[in-house]
Amino acid sequence: MVVINDETEKLKLEYPCNWCYKVVAYERAGIEIAAIEIFSERTYSLNPSNTSRGGKYISMNLELLVHNEDERTYFYETLKAHPHIKMVL
Repeated sequence: MVVINDETEKLKLEYPCNWCYKVVAYERAGIEIAAIEIFSERTYSLNPSNTSRGGKYISMNLELLVHNEDERTYFYETLKAHPHIKMVL
């Protein structure tokens, strides 16, 4: 369950939970390479999401089970820092 109250609380999640990262790159292969390198020992799903209007960027939804806040943040930062990834939401 996710609860958000901008004025008084921060995001509260019940762990473990499935979490979805929207990953943006120049090409699908870049996202697939990053996922294999980062999550080689984890089960995850990678599904197409959108392509930018001009076709320069592609986004995919990467979903996996995270066990705690530190792990969720670590995966976000690791994806964001990967050379094939443009952006992570």
